[in-house]
Amino acid sequence: MSEENTSESSFVEYGIDDRPPLPTSLLLGVQHYLTMVGANIAVPLILAGALGMPSEIVPQFVGTFFVVSGIATLAQTTIGNRYPIVQGAPFSMLAPALAVIGVVQASNPTGPAWQAALLQLQGAIIVASLAEVAIGYFGLLGRLRRFISPVVVAPTIALIGLALFNTPQITAATNDFWLLGLTLGLIILFSLYLDTSHRIFDLFPVLLGVVTAWAIALVLSLAGVYTSSSPGYVAYGQVLSAPAIMPIYPLQWGIPEVSLPLVVGMFAGVAASMVESFGDYHAVARLSGQGAPSERRINHGIGMEGLMNIVSASFGGCGCTSYSENIGAIGLTGVASRYVVQIGAVVMLFVGFVGYFGQAVATIPNPIVGGLFLAMFGQIVAVGLSNLKYVDLDSQRNVFIVGFALFAGLAVPAYINGLGAAAPDGVTASAFFQQGLAGIPVAGVLLGTDIVANTLFVIGGTGMAVGGLAAFVLDNTVSGSRDERGLIQWEAVVEDDEAFESAWDRVRGRDRPDGGSKAD
Repeated sequence: MSEENTSESSFVEYGIDDRPPLPTSLLLGVQHYLTMVGANIAVPLILAGALGMPSEIVPQFVGTFFVVSGIATLAQTTIGNRYPIVQGAPFSMLAPALAVIGVVQASNPTGPAWQAALLQLQGAIIVASLAEVAIGYFGLLGRLRRFISPVVVAPTIALIGLALFNTPQITAATNDFWLLGLTLGLIILFSLYLDTSHRIFDLFPVLLGVVTAWAIALVLSLAGVYTSSSPGYVAYGQVLSAPAIMPIYPLQWGIPEVSLPLVVGMFAGVAASMVESFGDYHAVARLSGQGAPSERRINHGIGMEGLMNIVSASFGGCGCTSYSENIGAIGLTGVASRYVVQIGAVVMLFVGFVGYFGQAVATIPNPIVGGLFLAMFGQIVAVGLSNLKYVDLDSQRNVFIVGFALFAGLAVPAYINGLGAAAPDGVTASAFFQQGLAGIPVAGVLLGTDIVANTLFVIGGTGMAVGGLAAFVLDNTVSGSRDERGLIQWEAVVEDDEAFESAWDRVRGRDRPDGGSKAD
């Protein structure tokens, strides 16, 4: 790659290899994690509700997700792909997880129903993730790299942000849009208008915006302006009711159990997670001012995510994947330091054992989380579309493929998610979808099977999977020159395989291409 292509973006304050002073890194690391707390709390709370988990166990369940997040982030940033990406509970695996819970609980299991369903969920994730480990470390996903152009990457990354535009924290009819707008306005004010006036605004716009909005909401709650029924209410009284220290350890709920149909259904969520992570790797590389990820880096990242899914499931979590919110924070703050993310991971690893922390984070009102999401996900959409600068946009094939992929990535999941309302009473959305596939002449015999139907249901409900697959198929089948597709310029900014050092390379001191040593 040329020096121009490997240089960091002009807005990057701290590059991937930079190590800010520890006090600064501590605050920056907490800020990185603050962008994803809404999602990392939402997933366990949704699962706890579906499981019917006793309320006294929920704080420990939430804490487990933060402990696992810290472990997975340290593993990924240290011996995985080494990108500054926070790892957390994946939404892409939530749909099959809920399906697993529903199937197990409908079978009238012995013992507590929530525990039986959770153990089956753990087993399904562990076995399905073994396939992800193989796909990563045997290089299967990385080999697809040569068939992927900016025409595919642009809509895939954009859909990561667009697919979350209608989260309840943003679009709920009962939302407090004054508080949401205040949070968004503060983040914009600090990151875009005041960023040059003082270094604190340049480095901590998200932290300042969220904390300021939360403090205002707390004051309004204490004054009685916000009541317990208000969406902006801060439930400050719940913090002290939480346990001080929670025991979190592997197999804390029991020995996982395995059922093959549930494993196959869970693999659909794992596959969607891999597609999302593939887009995330490209997004974080672009925002960090680095070349597009090499085949080796992609393989090591996916392989490590598979391993961390297994670790997460062994603790009783729902898997781990790269977090798009954290990538959006890099775009807003210019902080792409791996060291900063690692410091934040250590903090989360320890505070996950503290019950007060989980409850305190849970007091952040949904409107504040919604304002944060608007800033984060909008940034990701723009990052995805910026890859089109390599593409000939006067080409009708390119314009059609990108537009169709974006539209399909929004429309198909909307259809899938709407099936629940059309299903007869007592029939789940996935079962209704399966019945429809079974009614297709000839192919319905195959499509109507549990394995195929569940896989299509999960992938069809994941925007970046639908859009990415649509763009991939069209871009590789519709006639177009390499220059037209942006592949010539794209290959010029892809990092060489030799530029990525795996953990094994660093241990044994693999020789540099220039003849030097890479030993740490």
